[in-house]
Amino acid sequence: MFRKMRPFFSLIVLAVTFSSCSEYQKVLKSEDVKAKYDMAEAFYDEGDYKRSNRLLQQIAPKYIGKPQGERVMFFLSDSYYQIEDYNTAGYQFERFIKSYPKSDKAQEAAFLGAKSYYELSPNYSLDQTDTDKALVKLQTFINGYPESEYMAEANVMAEKLSQKKERKALEIAKQFTKLGEFYTLDYSISAASALDNFVLDFPGSIYKEEALFYKVKALTNLAMNSTEQRKKERLNDAKTAYNALKKSFPQTQFEKEANVLMEKVDKELQNYSK
Repeated sequence: MFRKMRPFFSLIVLAVTFSSCSEYQKVLKSEDVKAKYDMAEAFYDEGDYKRSNRLLQQIAPKYIGKPQGERVMFFLSDSYYQIEDYNTAGYQFERFIKSYPKSDKAQEAAFLGAKSYYELSPNYSLDQTDTDKALVKLQTFINGYPESEYMAEANVMAEKLSQKKERKALEIAKQFTKLGEFYTLDYSISAASALDNFVLDFPGSIYKEEALFYKVKALTNLAMNSTEQRKKERLNDAKTAYNALKKSFPQTQFEKEANVLMEKVDKELQNYSK
């Protein structure tokens, strides 16, 4: 019986869908602002954010300064977020907060606006301008709403973005280290400087151990390729870097590689103790 009725139900669903689409197109093209508002809200409540967004775009200017303006502007901002147009969502949430700073939705808008920029943050290997912007927005939210229900999520996002910037900085330093093995001393000097800055800028980084190891590697490369006039000093610098690694991470995962480097350094230093 059920199977026999399935085509019938399918026809009903199709008819309702067609009717809904037809009504939507009719309202979309009409000049009836109230009808657009009602339909936009209905679509929003149903989770049909794409169609709601199109209607809200049309009517938002009509509600500026009106009692429903706050509601319309929030729905418009959130519908952009829900359809993953994060650039526009971030901008619209900022407009909402400026227009309605005392709104009950101001906190949620600030959070979703910051989260929109978080979603725009690219892979660590790419330009991190959007990551910087997202961090500023998240920090502004964290400072502005310290008791917010969204605080835990905001802190997690900020930490992930910070780690992405740390990874970017470390990968640049590692690239300089690698180039220093084959090309001019300048690359090794740049690597050591970049790694020093990394440890200073990100003292609690999850990549600190790796950064300290690559500093040993960079300084060893630098020493091995230096002139006799600077070699002993730079060998000792590499030794100091190795000791710093071992002090901070006695059971370092890079112990085997670091020890190989120190064997080379110690062998060279023997030439100066004779």
